[in-house]
Amino acid sequence: MACFILASASPRRLDLLASVGVTPKDVVPADIDESPQKGELPSAYALRMALEKTKHVFNRFPDTPVLGADTVVACGRRILGKPADEADAKRMLSLLSGRRHKVIGAVCLALPEGKICRRIVKTSVVFKVLGEDDKKEYLKSNEWCGKAGGYAIQGKAALFVRQVIGSYSNVVGLPLFETGALLKGNSLLKG
Repeated sequence: MACFILASASPRRLDLLASVGVTPKDVVPADIDESPQKGELPSAYALRMALEKTKHVFNRFPDTPVLGADTVVACGRRILGKPADEADAKRMLSLLSGRRHKVIGAVCLALPEGKICRRIVKTSVVFKVLGEDDKKEYLKSNEWCGKAGGYAIQGKAALFVRQVIGSYSNVVGLPLFETGALLKGNSLLKG
């Protein structure tokens, strides 16, 4: 068991950490306002969200390292959050159809001595052109619920992905290489 708190409500982040043998000491979701600010660019938004989640939980547990993260799907300068409903998910899938988009992952680690380490990881994802049947079937699966950009690459949407350039785990929800480096670099993981 690692001696840090994961500031996340995402089961995918917990699963990703478990896949590399890392179990946080505790999981404490950060209940914060996740609305983008007017004119905020995707990378700045991802970093701000990761920092706010980390600080929110760290303020409650200042003697324990806290790891927080955020994942943003960006189509150009547009931030594609979690779809509000099926129509919103369909709009996002239509926007991503046949295009390259970025998945931006931000990871922050707050340490008891007051230091906050941060990393930003950008992955390019290329979707095939989606037909109406592709979208209809995917929407029926409900995999889009609660997923940034309206899709989960580790599920049925894998059939839409022509190419991934960069960290696959980042697209799922947590860039494992960078997260592991942050934890090891601060003596929170062996190896």
